[in-house]
Amino acid sequence: MTTIVTMPGDGIGKTVLPEAVKVLKASGFKADYVHADIGWDFWCKEGNALPQRTIDLLEKHKIGLFGAITSKPKDAAAKELEPSLRDKGFVYFSPIVGLRQLFNLDLCIRPCKSFKGNPLNFIRRSGNGFEEPMVDTVIFRQNTEGLYAGVEWTNPPKQVRDALETHPKMKAFKEVPGEDLAVSTRIMSRNACRRIIREAFEYAKKFGYSNVTVCEKPNVLRETSGMMLKEAKLIAREYPGIQLWDTNIDAQMMWLTKNPEIYGVIVAENMFGDIISDGFAGLIGGLGFACSANIGENVSIFEPTHGSAPKYQELNPSIVNPIAMILSACMMLDHLGENTRADKIRTAIAKVVEDGKVKTYDMMKLKGGPDVFAKGACTTQEMTDEIIKNL
Repeated sequence: MTTIVTMPGDGIGKTVLPEAVKVLKASGFKADYVHADIGWDFWCKEGNALPQRTIDLLEKHKIGLFGAITSKPKDAAAKELEPSLRDKGFVYFSPIVGLRQLFNLDLCIRPCKSFKGNPLNFIRRSGNGFEEPMVDTVIFRQNTEGLYAGVEWTNPPKQVRDALETHPKMKAFKEVPGEDLAVSTRIMSRNACRRIIREAFEYAKKFGYSNVTVCEKPNVLRETSGMMLKEAKLIAREYPGIQLWDTNIDAQMMWLTKNPEIYGVIVAENMFGDIISDGFAGLIGGLGFACSANIGENVSIFEPTHGSAPKYQELNPSIVNPIAMILSACMMLDHLGENTRADKIRTAIAKVVEDGKVKTYDMMKLKGGPDVFAKGACTTQEMTDEIIKNL
């Protein structure tokens, strides 16, 4: 039997992950679930948000279902450590980013697909009226390199600064004192570019998408974005039935609300992929509908893209939308070859959304708070129950 490592994490992750497990069980999916520690509590108490015991469980079982994480800037994180751990050299680093790099989860896949009848779907003016384009776009985000690789310094050491100053563009910063200089690098490798691009084309081929778009900024980031686009042009020759488009990230964010329905698969570096996937998520209902997969050759982890939203954690009953978490569990089922079961759950979600009788507060465009129930919003658990009823 498959064993799933469940990592609720922080905030609402502790609320929505059990709801996804409830739906998986109701669908007839048989698995063992083993809890793993991750998140802010373990940073504060142990100086490590990603304990080795959690890494060991993922190494053993290979499949993880993850809730949400709280991350804070370096100084704020240091202040929340247990007093006995302060000034001991502990440095906070996002555990989900750490997992991506540790297990080389280099493929991040983020489907953004409209549900018919969702009141949060994007609409645009058309002539004298309005139209609602159905979005079906899948973002392939390179997950381990780029600006999120973590190679950065404030007050870079002498050898780093000396190396940087061999570049003529560093002349503009020559007189800046080290303590006033912060450097973040954008590192991309050719093999990683090739892998994410090829996987994007294979996905487009398998599911019938007519185009793959490289969303970068090669006119300014000539080396890194330039490498991604160059490799895409070479790989595209192997897929004559699929068009290769390329867009700049800034222009793409503008076109997002002009013609989102024309884009099939989009591939981008880590940060640009993060940006564009959140942009498309906004067109299909927001982060309450945004699911994702982190795929490596040996380990894979599935998570909603929303944050931990700690302001909602203590609300009882809970108001948050569990659909993104449940859709992430569907992606896990797909990965395990349980496609029919995954489609059954997605169909049930679609029925609930189109029927419109049960809506979470975000689907009603309400400001989050305990008063939303008086205005007709359902609880987190009521949304889960309605989905299960429609399985």
